[in-house]
Amino acid sequence: MTKIALVGIGKIAVDQHVPAITASPEWELAATVSRHGTVPGTPAFTDIDSMLAERPDISVVSLALPPVPRFAYAEAALRAGRHVMLEKPPGATLAEIHALQAIAAEMGVSLYATWHSRMARAVAPAKAWLAGQTITRANITWREDVRKWHPGQDWVFEPGGMGVFDPGINALSILTEILPALVHVTAATLTYPANRQTPIAAALVFSGNVSADFDWRQEGPQTWDIEVETHKGHLALRMGGNVLEIDHKPVTGEPSIMGEYPALYARMADLVRTRASDVDLAPMIHVADAMTLGRRMVTDAFEF
Repeated sequence: MTKIALVGIGKIAVDQHVPAITASPEWELAATVSRHGTVPGTPAFTDIDSMLAERPDISVVSLALPPVPRFAYAEAALRAGRHVMLEKPPGATLAEIHALQAIAAEMGVSLYATWHSRMARAVAPAKAWLAGQTITRANITWREDVRKWHPGQDWVFEPGGMGVFDPGINALSILTEILPALVHVTAATLTYPANRQTPIAAALVFSGNVSADFDWRQEGPQTWDIEVETHKGHLALRMGGNVLEIDHKPVTGEPSIMGEYPALYARMADLVRTRASDVDLAPMIHVADAMTLGRRMVTDAFEF
């Protein structure tokens, strides 16, 4: 088993990373790093430098803390010769991820920028069905309740927190995986709460008759849908890419996201064995372009 340290013990770590690691025969959760959170039975550190110095036996570091502070942790781990796995989005800026790629190459270790929604059960079948087809229209509807998924986490509304693009980038990671041709953002409308620094909703227009509707204010049932029209027929991905419909009939998948993180950690194990890296920034490029082109709208103040 390969020893791994998990950095950032928050909601996503507890809900997804810890279960995926502990259930895998390939990994041993050997340490955590967090200012406040711990995992029962696992040695805990409060700073990355102490963990790296005291635990040379840990060869892999998985970073699940928010994107703004992540670069310093990733750089420290890479320069200590550890393989690094990055929760999405891989960082606060594109330039810092390019820097991490250069450091990983210099140190001869693996860097993995993960996109968990690409591991959803129906994404690969959707990609295969769309291969070679001409897309006539595609639309993303990604609406969820920020209070449910980020309760009290004000950092998502601070600069670098990405706002509604924190979940929206999951949809973009699927879109950039399944479409047979590249698209680019041509226009965007971003809606900001009067008291916040990042958007709570966004409407994007892409080349190729592709559009996206992101909203963080939806209560009740959540919506994570991608629909694609082709000359061959209609494809829909439901439940964040875990259910595939063709011509409005279910084809494959199941309504659960619990297979995504185990698949990420299996991929990381493969990368470590071959000392390869996997860093695709296409989803993050779309977010950066939307921020560049976005027309700003202001709505009511938001409080958790």
